[in-house]
Amino acid sequence: MTLPVFAGISAEPVDSVAHIIQVALTPVFMLSGIGTLLNLFNTRLARVSDHIEQASALLTDDNDDAERNRTLEKHLVRLHRRTLMLDTAILAGGLGGAASCGAAFVLFLGGVRDSSVATWLVIMFGLALCCTVGALALFLGDSLIAWHGLKREGPMPRPTPKTA
Repeated sequence: MTLPVFAGISAEPVDSVAHIIQVALTPVFMLSGIGTLLNLFNTRLARVSDHIEQASALLTDDNDDAERNRTLEKHLVRLHRRTLMLDTAILAGGLGGAASCGAAFVLFLGGVRDSSVATWLVIMFGLALCCTVGALALFLGDSLIAWHGLKREGPMPRPTPKTA
């Protein structure tokens, strides 16, 4: 038994609206994942920045240990490379997020205006995927620099105790 309220509504428009909503959620879920990645990249960048400050402070201390200073300079070079990789990963992730939003917007406009937006959708979603893959590749590059630097140079030297 159908309710009188729904008697004049056909099932086809509801199915097409449900399909539009299902398709539009794909970029939104991708955007959520990209937001999580950006949070991870920013947290890692903050830690690298802290290490740069620590290494710079140790380098500017009045210390005549040439070997220690060379090690600190190597650490600083590696940390600056990591900063560049993470900055670029954040940029690529941000572009991927913007492209995901653009894909969701294009889907919405296509559903509302009942027009063909397939070309724009492929461009926006493809850009989002490419930027996300690029951001992950840059993150992998940062991880490799960190791992190999730690293996080659060892941990960062500790501050030398001040003599009274």
